[in-house]
Amino acid sequence: MKLFITTTALIACLFISCKTDTKNPTIDAQVAKEQHTLVGVWQMVGYYNYRDNKIVDSFLSSDAYKQIKVYTPTKVMWSRLNKLDSTDFFGYGDYDTTDSTLHENLVFGSNVVNKYIDGEHGHDFYFELDLDKDSYSQIELDENGDRILAENYMRIE
Repeated sequence: MKLFITTTALIACLFISCKTDTKNPTIDAQVAKEQHTLVGVWQMVGYYNYRDNKIVDSFLSSDAYKQIKVYTPTKVMWSRLNKLDSTDFFGYGDYDTTDSTLHENLVFGSNVVNKYIDGEHGHDFYFELDLDKDSYSQIELDENGDRILAENYMRIE
């Protein structure tokens, strides 16, 4: 009986003291990606203007100029308020992302936006994406891949 208790205690100690490495880089990356998602409601907080891929100017949003974007798992809708202008701006469509890119495909929008997307520019908008848990920037690139303008957002829901 003493041998049984000693053997059982020894086996229990071995199980308790054995440390298995539960870190799995694939799972850790997936968790991190899930924590950094566009799904939610975002308010624009400002812009950056670039020259030679460096920020040369920045502007903060104000109560007179607001933009809100709403992302579901597959859809995007945005609306812009500009109290200094009576033109309505809103758009709706699909989107997809990679770790560093955002592609929005607008299906329709306000009259001004519809003229823009039905014209020379088209429905597809491609951006460099810099995404954190509660903030993101969508950065417009020129034909050479150089940064032009960033819209900067903060998560509000």
